[in-house]
Amino acid sequence: QVQLVESGGGLVQAGASLKLSCTTEARTFDSYGMGWFRQVPGEEREIVAAITWNGGDTYYADAVKGRFTISRDNAKRMVYLQMNSLKSEDTAVYYCAAGPPHITVVSLGYHYWGQGTQVTVSS
Repeated sequence: QVQLVESGGGLVQAGASLKLSCTTEARTFDSYGMGWFRQVPGEEREIVAAITWNGGDTYYADAVKGRFTISRDNAKRMVYLQMNSLKSEDTAVYYCAAGPPHITVVSLGYHYWGQGTQVTVSS
C-alpha cells in the first residue's frame, strides 16, 4: 500500500504561483510513475502532468503547458507541481497519484491516490 499526502494548496490571485508537494513513506516510491490530476465539482478528474519513475520524461496537459512544471526527488520520496501564472480556471482539487513507471495519462491507470489539496485562484 502506498499512502500519498499532498500539501501546498491555497487561495491565490490570478497570476500568482503555488508549489504543490506530494510525499509518501513507501520505500518503493522510485518504482512508480507519478501524476497530478485535478477535479472540479460535477466534472471528471483530468490529468494535469505526469512524470516517469526516474524523472526522465514528463507530460503536460495543453491547458497547463508552459505554466506548470512537474518534478520529483526520489531520495526524498517527493513529487512536486510548480504552478505559475495561475488562472481562475485552474481552480480545482489537485490529486497526486502513483502508477506504472512510464507516463500514464488516464486516471484508471493509477493505483494509489492522495486525498487532494484545494487550489483556488481568484480573478
